[in-house]
Amino acid sequence: MREISLDRLRTLIAITERGSFADAARALNLAPPTVSLHIAELEERIGAPLLSRKRGQVRPSAIGEVLVERARRLLADAEQALDDIQRQVQGLEGRVRLGASTGVIAYLLPQALEVLRRHHPAIDIQLAVLTSHETLVRLADGTLDVGLVALPQSPVAGLAIKPWRRDPVMAFVPAHWRCPARVTPDWLAARPLILNDATTRLSRLTAEWFAAAGHHPAPRIQLNYNDAIKSLVAAGYGAALLPHEATTPLPDRRVVMRALRPALWRRLGIAHRAGHVERTTQHVLDVLWDLRLA
Repeated sequence: MREISLDRLRTLIAITERGSFADAARALNLAPPTVSLHIAELEERIGAPLLSRKRGQVRPSAIGEVLVERARRLLADAEQALDDIQRQVQGLEGRVRLGASTGVIAYLLPQALEVLRRHHPAIDIQLAVLTSHETLVRLADGTLDVGLVALPQSPVAGLAIKPWRRDPVMAFVPAHWRCPARVTPDWLAARPLILNDATTRLSRLTAEWFAAAGHHPAPRIQLNYNDAIKSLVAAGYGAALLPHEATTPLPDRRVVMRALRPALWRRLGIAHRAGHVERTTQHVLDVLWDLRLA
């Protein structure tokens, strides 16, 4: 079935508003035969007359009036769609889909979201709680725009992965335990542990830290939600190894935080699709980049 062209509808509206084929042709900067052809094609497609001439003036038929009303709405919707898309192209509004872990979403992203709210209020940030592997998979298949991932990562075709920030991993210990100033694998391996679940990069990082000292401790429980882990530490259930961002509030007084010996660092990267980056996505990347030293 042949589709109706918006240009033909625009011609019909112009004739209706001006009451004349000739005036419509001048307004649309078209040759009069072209205007006549547009109406003929519309009437052939509809299967009924759309215009009638009465006392020297062209008026829409009953069916023509219905089509003109619908055509005005269609053209207004088309113009609005183009305006909306243009605003997205200009970076004034749009949607950015971002994937990150719970820890990053809880403590780092709120700072970025606050800046974006002030400077780019029409950008809609859609967050997904994902592991680094899930984030990279979804970036590659086009269902995410930006990802915050643990480093190192193997190169992924079509993706750009840049180092973003480095935060120390600290020991979070119940305050009633007698704890050294710097916590070693030997000391911590002998205590009850609450660790991140085995699917996370942090779990592998801490396992390597223990293994370098010859330890392979089994945790009492594994979780993937840092605030829940800290709550269990506060309850005295065990100690934990977690990254600590400089802007993160200190744990409550039932928890003490100690540096590790040897030191351990959680490194994060920013990932996005390589090549052309839409302006809305670039605004988000710029704000996140400013947090690399926060």
